[in-house]
Amino acid sequence: MTAAFTPLIPDEVRHRLRGLQLLPQRASGSHGIGQHASRSRGAGLEFAQYRAYEPGDDLRQIDWKLYARADRFFVRESERESPISVWLLLDASASMQQRDRARPHWSRLDAAKALAACVAELALQQGDGFGLIAINDAGLKLVPAGHGARQRDRVLLQLRALAAQGRWPPAPQLAPVWERIGPRDLAVIISDGFDNNCIALAERLAAARRDVVHVQLLTVEERDFPFHDGQRFRDPETGQELPSDGVAARAGYLARFAQARRELDARLQAAGIRHDSAYLDEPVDAPLQRLFGRRGGGR
Repeated sequence: MTAAFTPLIPDEVRHRLRGLQLLPQRASGSHGIGQHASRSRGAGLEFAQYRAYEPGDDLRQIDWKLYARADRFFVRESERESPISVWLLLDASASMQQRDRARPHWSRLDAAKALAACVAELALQQGDGFGLIAINDAGLKLVPAGHGARQRDRVLLQLRALAAQGRWPPAPQLAPVWERIGPRDLAVIISDGFDNNCIALAERLAAARRDVVHVQLLTVEERDFPFHDGQRFRDPETGQELPSDGVAARAGYLARFAQARRELDARLQAAGIRHDSAYLDEPVDAPLQRLFGRRGGGR
């Protein structure tokens, strides 16, 4: 199987996703601007409408009595009391190109794409709407929120086409984010957590009473700093280079890295943002298990 056709979600990860549920922290009793109603079947939910069956729909939602009369498959949709749309906000700036030398074919962006695909799959399982906004200063890539298997295919197609380039854009370029994400929506931001403007966007969304989850993706080398000789580190966004001796710099780097993580944790927690940090040597669903698993809840 070629890389182009490698599934974004491995089979063993897809199996584990069945035990997760995207639960918003904030629930509202009224629809907001840009809200896309979340529909699913379950106990205590009010029937909303029928629609034609689409490949990928849960077979348990088919109304077999109606099929016996009409000889066509229809799906019963029920509406939740607090519907949500899930928005995937993906950092596509050049720093997401970073990868570990031990695993040169797996970049931070590759992990972000797989993680975004997992969140889209969870939203599909729940019958929630979901959309994608990939962000860098070369222009936002937008998949408007929608429902169903075809919507998943649109999101996956855009994810596969993404390339990491440029920087995080200035605030005026982020207008589509504000136009799309409604008061009852869940925004899942996937980034390296290094750009202050990205974190500021998360804080601004949370201050506007959007439900925000932030997942920080880090390389193994950023965590362990396994360098033993002279190195030249290059910022992929600015091109700035920093020569360093690996052994001499390790202790100071690890202390500063740990402090930066503590400060980011505290900043997001103060804003009411659920947050988790994940590394490229972890399973792609590891942060979702910590955030949305039975013992989850995020930091």
